[in-house]
Amino acid sequence: MEFKPKWIAWEVTRRCNLRCIHCRSASEAVVKEHPDFSTGDAFRILDDIASYGSPVVVLSGGEPLMRKDLFEIARYGTEKGLRICLATNGVLIDDHRCGQIKRAGIRIVSLSLDGSTEDVHDGFRAQKGAFRGVMRAAELFRKHGIEFIVNSSFTRRNQEEIPRVYRLAKELGATAWYMFMIVPTGRGEEIMNDLIPKEDYEEILNWHYRMEKNERDILVRPTCAPHYYRIVLQKARLEGGFKRRTLKFSTGGAKGCIAGQLICLIDVDGNVLPCSYFPLPAGNVFSRPFKEIWENSRLFRELRDFKAYKGRCGSCEYLNVCGGCRARAYAVSGDYLDEEPFCSYVPRRVRERTVPAAEGSSLP
Repeated sequence: MEFKPKWIAWEVTRRCNLRCIHCRSASEAVVKEHPDFSTGDAFRILDDIASYGSPVVVLSGGEPLMRKDLFEIARYGTEKGLRICLATNGVLIDDHRCGQIKRAGIRIVSLSLDGSTEDVHDGFRAQKGAFRGVMRAAELFRKHGIEFIVNSSFTRRNQEEIPRVYRLAKELGATAWYMFMIVPTGRGEEIMNDLIPKEDYEEILNWHYRMEKNERDILVRPTCAPHYYRIVLQKARLEGGFKRRTLKFSTGGAKGCIAGQLICLIDVDGNVLPCSYFPLPAGNVFSRPFKEIWENSRLFRELRDFKAYKGRCGSCEYLNVCGGCRARAYAVSGDYLDEEPFCSYVPRRVRERTVPAAEGSSLP
């Protein structure tokens, strides 16, 4: 596997107009102690990235539309040859901003939708009117010819909504729907007991496989669910193959967890993190070149050393296609090389060690 950055999420502000219960960045509407970096700093970061490659760069937050210079930053990145995308909660979208999105060369926009009704989504986002904002944004994107995807985050409180949110994303005209399985980071640490249990997790991923296999109108992927790649391989072998459709502006990997391998997050302080839900920094772009951090940081090198993975992940025959969620392992055990805590699969080698020798030959 070649470890080149294919997709970078960039937290351009920690300010936000919402206070979502699962937020990885624990954003606030007004941040006085640690203000956003300057426009000049933004340009220097984009120069640094572009000198190394041409990954997808997703302008994120917080709510990125709270930056007055956002479209200036986006246009600069576009002119540097980077594929600039935008992640928004949709509430601040209007006709004027749609025009700015197109003029800045932003390639695709992601909208957050966590429920099929106003009550569910607004409750999850802790803001009345958030659902109406998403519906209005989708309508405006269709009007202005702006391609968009829908990102949906799930915990126990809204897991029953999964098939309904999927259908709504299709009805809205989204290009793709990403089903996020929450990783407890930032404000999300407060919902550890609200995470979907691993038994339900497996059932949901099997549902997603059946849905994806028959879906022709919208591109779909489960996110922060690396063991889905194990399920796909298992099912495909039994059912004679399954050719998955290619996503636009994807993370570029046919593998589960690719944190620090093909993707990373640059936070508002310049820290380079393995992914949006992994709170440990590998370095800082305000003090070291991005290329040096990406290629030489100890954290990234350890994440790429699959032989060092522990527990069931280290013993698993699907390690190279799954890898287990490193952020979730860290959140639960404090060790990012530990086994994926929300996977119920028992590797073949583990099963062979736990049955009498006479029975071992009967294992699949």
